[in-house]
Amino acid sequence: MDLWLRADAATPDSSVAAAVRALAPQVELPKRPRSTDAASLPARVVAVRSSVSAGTWTVVVAAIRDQAEPTPAGGAAAGLPLVRYFAVSGRGGQDNVPVTVAGVPAEVAAPDAPPVSAAQFTHRVAAGAALETSLGEFVRAYLSGGPGGGLERYLSPGLRVSAPKTAPYVRIDVSEVVADTEAATAATVPADGVKAQVQIRVTGEDRNGVRWPLSYRAEVTARTGRWEVSGLEAGITSPPTSTVSSPAAVPGGAR
Repeated sequence: MDLWLRADAATPDSSVAAAVRALAPQVELPKRPRSTDAASLPARVVAVRSSVSAGTWTVVVAAIRDQAEPTPAGGAAAGLPLVRYFAVSGRGGQDNVPVTVAGVPAEVAAPDAPPVSAAQFTHRVAAGAALETSLGEFVRAYLSGGPGGGLERYLSPGLRVSAPKTAPYVRIDVSEVVADTEAATAATVPADGVKAQVQIRVTGEDRNGVRWPLSYRAEVTARTGRWEVSGLEAGITSPPTSTVSSPAAVPGGAR
């Protein structure tokens, strides 16, 4: 989408047009007047919604400009808005099938907020319980970049998690831990192999004194008398069950 928004049918041999053709051989390019201002082009393009069905997909992206275009003289029509939304469809991207865009993008309205699944975290973990203590130590190591291998001690064997390298926090407080099973609320660690899905609500205070509310979802597993993080998910909104549809993924961890 970023390439298509920058392409010009008047220069079909340009590197931008060639890159568009590589992904979408039949897609028509925008036609620009010679007076087009570079400021009218998006500063960035961000995927905000996606859906997949029977090998095809549709992605809605937000094309964001640094500032809204002023209304033309006379006020007859508004200038380009700060954010425009486009839907683009295609196929491929899995099982070594190349990505192909199926048609010209369509400008669409801003997508509605995605539906949130029914709350599954109904068991609050008390402060000082074994799980709350372990997760508090984990998020502090995670948000401090995990220096000196400190992060790995909280992970199940084989799990790799990339901690943010530039987290600005000087203090991390765990405000709440909730789980999907009562076993996670025990004061002590249960038998090996017991698993739970948890949501961890955290407040991080940066060097300027700004307090940032953060939330993580994780899977934890009991092993040798301690809770270990066996999966980490940065985004906490579940997709609807009818289609594979969700906001764009936010990097945070890897299974």
